[in-house]
Amino acid sequence: MRLQQPAPSGFSLWRRMDIAGNLSGRWLRGADAGIRLDALSSSSGLSIQPHRLRGKSVLVVTQDQLAAALAMIELDGVVRRLLVCPPGLSPEHCSSLISAAGIDLIVCDTASAHIGDAGLERVTVHNRMIAQLEADRETDEPTEWILLTSGTTGRPKMTVHTLPGLTGAIGSRTAPQIPAVWSTFYDIRRYGGLQIFLRAMLGGGSMILSSAGEGAGAFLARTGSHGVTHISGTPSHWRASLMSAPVRQFAPRYIRLSGEIADQGILDRLRAAFREADIAHAFASTEAGVAFDVKDGLAGFPAGLVGRSRDGVEMKVENGSLRIKSPRTASRYLDEGGELRDADGFIDTGDMVELHHGRYHFVGRRDGLINTGGLKVHPEEIEAVINLHPRVRMCCVRGRRNPIVGAIVSADVVAEFDRPDHATDATEALRTEIIEICKKHLARHKIPAVIRFVPALGIGASGKLAR
Repeated sequence: MRLQQPAPSGFSLWRRMDIAGNLSGRWLRGADAGIRLDALSSSSGLSIQPHRLRGKSVLVVTQDQLAAALAMIELDGVVRRLLVCPPGLSPEHCSSLISAAGIDLIVCDTASAHIGDAGLERVTVHNRMIAQLEADRETDEPTEWILLTSGTTGRPKMTVHTLPGLTGAIGSRTAPQIPAVWSTFYDIRRYGGLQIFLRAMLGGGSMILSSAGEGAGAFLARTGSHGVTHISGTPSHWRASLMSAPVRQFAPRYIRLSGEIADQGILDRLRAAFREADIAHAFASTEAGVAFDVKDGLAGFPAGLVGRSRDGVEMKVENGSLRIKSPRTASRYLDEGGELRDADGFIDTGDMVELHHGRYHFVGRRDGLINTGGLKVHPEEIEAVINLHPRVRMCCVRGRRNPIVGAIVSADVVAEFDRPDHATDATEALRTEIIEICKKHLARHKIPAVIRFVPALGIGASGKLAR
């Protein structure tokens, strides 16, 4: 069966899931509960009948991802505006979102959710079916999906999407003979996780959801036990996973990276660990949508992708920054966030690229530079070089204040040693080897002045390295 092309507006997610293939045998599973997708044909997880929310502006704020998934499935095509709230926002921030988005009511999975609700009505969503539907789901409301940016460089902004735009990169395809079982390290209430959730639901598959506070090893063990075949995460997610024991028993058919620069080090390590898997890395952002994916096992992307239109996606590089024009982009910022597009309709991603030998390579964010003695340094460019060392598992480069040059380059490195109680001489030998790699690939001012070996590095809620 072939999936239909996205309808221009108001075509509900549930209806498209139904068209995608037989719902029987397909599941959505969280850490503690799961639902059969065919149960959605006659049942609801909401404490109020979905059709009674028609035309409302709704904030979905839940502790449980499965409850959030049910709310998204049931409310798309019914409500006028769907603001999907990731976890961890303060009550004050929730209150400002409610005001800016014109929210009418709140959908939550617990009556005691700590949010700044301004006395709005609440509707409960459960991670199970609790009521029979009173009426068929209506599908003619053009729902606006409101997603928050990652907020890694400031307060998150609200971007306005439509379901056709969010699913534009999924397109029309033949459902596989062996249905995929998808999973992702991402939270599905963020853009990266939502993309995988939609791929699973519209591709005829099932999905295993991650859980807050679950370590990489525990998550991989759980996904492996449920037969996950397709899985995505950031390069930082994958670096942490490759250090865990359960990764040795995990055998996916497809691995997808996004959200951070996929350097050659992580691509090579994934290929060595999963020789039978297809491995791809994609470029996407909450504002720009999915621009492309790369499947050749090499970092960066071919220069031929720039300057021409592919499926309506056009890219250009201006002043070193990648810019994207696409029907998959957000239409606007809902709150006060400045212009989304330039005069020609392009979104400036702020991701800097350099052309080498017919291929563009990402070097870092424009707003993440280290200024050392008046010279600019991208931390990610240095990390990509350090990560080439076979004993380096992950690293984080930062600027450290210096009274003479303003900042010096400092690298925190998680490395593998022969013994847990590695001797000082082994540590110094590895530090020397890392410096030699940096000298080979980097300009002098980019070579770290300080290298510290640390047991672990933090990964933020968005899956990116915590800088």
